[in-house]
Amino acid sequence: MATTAVAGAPSQAGSADQPMDRRKLIAFFAMVLGMFMSILDIQIVSASLAEIQAGLSAGSDEVAWVQTSYLIAEVIMIPLSGTLARILSTRVLFSICAAGFTLASALCATATNIEQMIVYRAIQGFIGGGMIPSVFAAAFTIFPPSKRAIVSPIIGLVATLAPTIGPTVGGYLSHAFSWHWLFLVNIVPGIIVTALAWLLIDFDEPEMSLWKKFDWWGLISMGLFLGSLEYVLEEGNNKDWFSDEHIVVGSVVMVIGAVVFFFRAFKVEFPVVDLRAFANRNFAFGSLFSFVMGIGLYGLTYLYPLYLGRIRGYDSLMIGETMFVSGLAMFFTAPVAGFLSNKLDPRLMMAIGFGGFALGTYLMTGLTQDWDFYELLIPQILRGCSMMLCMVPINNIALGTLPPARIRNASGLFNLTRNLGGAVGLAIINTMLTQRSDEHYARLSEHVNYGNPAALDWLDSVGANFDSYGLDGATAAMQRLSGMITQQAWLMSFIDVFLTLTGLFAGLILLVMLISKPAAPPAGSGGGGH
Repeated sequence: MATTAVAGAPSQAGSADQPMDRRKLIAFFAMVLGMFMSILDIQIVSASLAEIQAGLSAGSDEVAWVQTSYLIAEVIMIPLSGTLARILSTRVLFSICAAGFTLASALCATATNIEQMIVYRAIQGFIGGGMIPSVFAAAFTIFPPSKRAIVSPIIGLVATLAPTIGPTVGGYLSHAFSWHWLFLVNIVPGIIVTALAWLLIDFDEPEMSLWKKFDWWGLISMGLFLGSLEYVLEEGNNKDWFSDEHIVVGSVVMVIGAVVFFFRAFKVEFPVVDLRAFANRNFAFGSLFSFVMGIGLYGLTYLYPLYLGRIRGYDSLMIGETMFVSGLAMFFTAPVAGFLSNKLDPRLMMAIGFGGFALGTYLMTGLTQDWDFYELLIPQILRGCSMMLCMVPINNIALGTLPPARIRNASGLFNLTRNLGGAVGLAIINTMLTQRSDEHYARLSEHVNYGNPAALDWLDSVGANFDSYGLDGATAAMQRLSGMITQQAWLMSFIDVFLTLTGLFAGLILLVMLISKPAAPPAGSGGGGH
């Protein structure tokens, strides 16, 4: 707390002109780079799972665990990091996480079979997850409120840009080199981040005496709750939800873990995660918005490549090049968002951002099989700009009015909501795509039958064409027709999902009205006030 008070300087006027401490600034940027690597790693690997599958001779079910094991481990570490930072200090925790993430990346690159890769990815996800909340906590405790217009867009940009450009970077690395470079690329930056973190971070002191009060049962129950929740959401659609016994067992474990975790969170003296931050109305709303932004951020980062791969037949590099527009839009909007955060009511900024996001997804409801880079350009620019306009005020509203003692723990909860939003969003999107495409296929098939003269003429014409090449024309024509219907069914299900997302983000504009305008914290408080 004292650190922040010093950073806050004597007077409101003085703090605005106060130069930033160079040592803290370098340490902060090293932490930001660590967070960038951790978040980027999820998407660059997901874009190149096919290459990893081929390289390790794995089955499609097995290779999915390369991603799932990382996400399960990460989602457990993110809320835990606030407690660990308090016990060990930010310096020790972040240095261990950066070093461990780098080492785990090297191990992933040397994996010779899928089992090794899954274990190394789980280690990488768990250790890497500790870096993300530490950056948010540092941004709101070591810098005075007057510097928030500079600092908040930086962490907002990194948290949203990394997942967006992941497919581009992943596609390029696996095309230009090999899948090993998806992990080797982390090693040099990881060593630099570890060294700088150890030498320069001095934001707080460790409280080792808290080890005696550490709630191990709380940790185990939280691990079971969040780990099985992530597993159920990640694998549910592929396994047809509750018709699969693993999903049923996962759901039972999730419920038992949740009951024990929440009981202990409110009963023990030093809970593994302090949930009292949710008593702050702005933090609670900020976390809700962060959850929905997770749906938008990870949902669209999944939907665009899926459309380009499945309907347009693009490979990972071509998908990455098409998707890069959103990243550029975010990059150029970040300084604008920082400037506006000092000038506009944050609620108005969020309403503009949510409105832009809804407009971008609404434009996508006109999707056809011929849409390409130029048709996707405006929706992607809207998505990138709107994401930044939302993230900066959401971060400020959620974390900007909490007392410094609460921020480390609250930043873990805040980041967890974004990740869970992504997991829930992808589960809903995948389920919608599967169910709606089946429904559309059935409905379209009803119209293409032997009572439809146009369909019969088309089958005769295409069949005759195949016959002329010495092939079984009737069978080939039916297969071609089935493929066309399948493609149209998928397109219509994509449109359904985009329409749902439009409604979701339009609804958030109304929710913004319920937030009380966050009062600017006093200069010396570093974000005080309950």
